[in-house]
Amino acid sequence: MNLTPQCVKYELHRQFAKLVGANFRIYDDHGGLAAFVNQKGFRLKEDIRVYTDETKSQESLIIQARQILDFAAAYDVIDPQTGKVGAFRRKGWTSIVRDEWEVLGVNDEVLGKIIEDSMMMAMLRRYLSNWIPQNFDVIMYDGRRVVDIRQQFNPFLYKLTIDFSDDPNGDLDRRMGMAAAILLTAIEGRQGG
Repeated sequence: MNLTPQCVKYELHRQFAKLVGANFRIYDDHGGLAAFVNQKGFRLKEDIRVYTDETKSQESLIIQARQILDFAAAYDVIDPQTGKVGAFRRKGWTSIVRDEWEVLGVNDEVLGKIIEDSMMMAMLRRYLSNWIPQNFDVIMYDGRRVVDIRQQFNPFLYKLTIDFSDDPNGDLDRRMGMAAAILLTAIEGRQGG
């Protein structure tokens, strides 16, 4: 993953009409490829690999489910060079109405949460129309929003904006912010677009 401190906004595009698994591309604010993401298909446990480019020669991040089926699933975020970066745990019952995840540190301590924009919008998406774009906020334990993850309406391309503008000091590891957007696209994006 090619993340630069100067870049605060990224765009994630999900490849259209892939039969097995999924591919995403993440672009920086100048249109350069920041990462290529491959979600493997037909897996009992979710396995997502992030590469520096489309050749897939250098793996930069791994997102893996801990268990096969789990209503409150946990996903580890691993840097192949340095080890575990953190994790995300889905809030099972809460997510039925409005998606919510916990952001966990290296030792599974709660650092914050990811929450869908509003209860009303979440219910409209689920029960009336999946054409309503999703919006998620990554909020630290002290209540500060550090990342805004916003789906852009486009009937032909699933596209997210990942905005780190609210975190100029880098309180949340950028790899975790990107992993959050990737995971939301892979898991929640199935229902929203």
